[in-house]
Amino acid sequence: MRRIRNRSLAVLATLGALALTGCGTVPHTSGEAAAAPSASGRGITARPFMRLTTVHEATGMTLLEGPVLGEDGRLTVVDVTAPPGAPKVLRVDVRKKVVRKVFTDSRGAYTSAQFSPYDGRLYLSDFAHGEIVSLAPDGSERRAFFTDEVDGDRMQPDDIAFDRDGDLYVSDALGMSEGKARGRVVRIDRDGADATVLADGLAATNGVSFDVDYRGLWISELTENRISYLPVVERPGTSGRHTAVRVDAGIAQTDSIAVDADGNLYQALHGRPAMVVYDRYGERLATVKVPAGTEGLESATNVAITPGGTKAYMTVSGPAGGYLYTFDALAAGIRQSNGG
Repeated sequence: MRRIRNRSLAVLATLGALALTGCGTVPHTSGEAAAAPSASGRGITARPFMRLTTVHEATGMTLLEGPVLGEDGRLTVVDVTAPPGAPKVLRVDVRKKVVRKVFTDSRGAYTSAQFSPYDGRLYLSDFAHGEIVSLAPDGSERRAFFTDEVDGDRMQPDDIAFDRDGDLYVSDALGMSEGKARGRVVRIDRDGADATVLADGLAATNGVSFDVDYRGLWISELTENRISYLPVVERPGTSGRHTAVRVDAGIAQTDSIAVDADGNLYQALHGRPAMVVYDRYGERLATVKVPAGTEGLESATNVAITPGGTKAYMTVSGPAGGYLYTFDALAAGIRQSNGG
C-alpha cells in the first residue's frame, strides 16, 4: 500500500458507482526496445494485457492490488478504492480476457489477497478496519478471521504471506498516517487465535514475502525506500532484521514485493508504473516498465507469476484506469510470487 490510500480511505463511504469494464482500450503507447544491460540491470518492457477498472467518480482514482492465480488458472485481483456495492474482488479468465465480480460489501478497503495452503480459502486484508477476512474461493461465505488489537493497537494490515503450515504473516502499516516508524510484522496462527509481533519500528510496512526456503521474510518499507530481511528460522550468526536493499527510486516509493523460484525480489513502485528486480544479495538485475509514451498510469502495485511458468501479470493503476500488464519473469513463479 501507499500514500494514495490515505486519500482514498477518507472518502470510501461516499464513493460513487464503479463502471467495470472487461477488455477495454489501453492507454496511448509507443514502441520501446529493451535496454541493454547496465549497472542498474536490463530493461524489460511489459505489454498491455487488459483494462479491469475505470476511475471512480467520487475519488478520481482506482487502485488494483493483490493479484493471485488460483488452481483453476484464473487471476483474482482486489480494487482498494471500490465503493460499496461495486466489485471489490474481481476474477479474470486470462485465456478469454473476461473479468467478473466475485465479492463486494459496504465497508471494506481490501489491499491484498492470498489463498491459504491450510484451508484453501481466499484471505483479504482490510486496511480501513484493521481486519483480516476470508472468503470461499468463489467469493461466498465471508468470515472474519482476525479483528483484535495486537499489543494494544489495531493493525493497519497491508500485505499478507502464508508459511507452509498456513500461519499468516501481515505487514502492519501502523503509524503511516502519523508519519512515524511504528510499522510492524505480525504473525497470526492459522486458527486466528494468537497474534505475535515479530518486528516493529518499521517505516510504513508494505510488502511482505517469504524467501524461497521459508527461512526469512523480505519486507518493504514505503517511506524509507528500503527492503529489510527478517529471519524467522534460527540460523547461526542471525541477530534479527537488517536492511537488505536500499531502493534508488527517485520520487517513487517501495510498494508490494514478490519472490520467484530463483530467489529474485520483484519490488513494485508507487509513483512509477514499474518494478525493480534484485537478486537475494541486492544486485539490481532488471527494471520492468510499461512502454514509453504510456500516459495516465502512476503505480505498479504487485505481480503474480504463473506457478511453474514465467508469465507475469502486473497490476498497474492511475487516472487511465486499472490495468493488467504482462512480461516474462526472470524465473518461474512459486507461492511467494503469487498473491500477497
